[in-house]
Amino acid sequence: MNSPLGELYIFEEDNKIVQISTSYTPAKECKEEMSELLSNTVGQLNEYFAGTRKTFSIPLDMRGTEFQKRVWNALLEIPYGETWSYKQLAEFINNPKAVRAVGGANHNNPIMIIVPCHRVIGSNGSLTGYAGGLDMKEHLLNLERAVIRS
Repeated sequence: MNSPLGELYIFEEDNKIVQISTSYTPAKECKEEMSELLSNTVGQLNEYFAGTRKTFSIPLDMRGTEFQKRVWNALLEIPYGETWSYKQLAEFINNPKAVRAVGGANHNNPIMIIVPCHRVIGSNGSLTGYAGGLDMKEHLLNLERAVIRS
């Protein structure tokens, strides 16, 4: 899909979204047809970019280790327009010493935007790594803050 951030590639398998990426890196052979799920996902993402959607109702299949899945599910708990530090995220999953591991799981989040890893920042408030780049992370955070203020 074309987005305000550039091209986004959305992949589904077994009627669940498995990946959203800025690069075409499918886990396996893909058909380039628009299913109902993909159409719905594009629609919800467009609403998000327009500032009219704060939550998503899309079936997800987050594939990773059990630890990664715990982190990614915790990301879904970060409220729209808010940020948490990696330390807060580690504490939320009851593993306060796993700050670096949380950062690694966050970096490997396969479903960007919908699983909002962009809402995680450094303890000092600085923007830290993001798979889509820091410009994209800043854009997403600014979009959410602007919607909250309006």
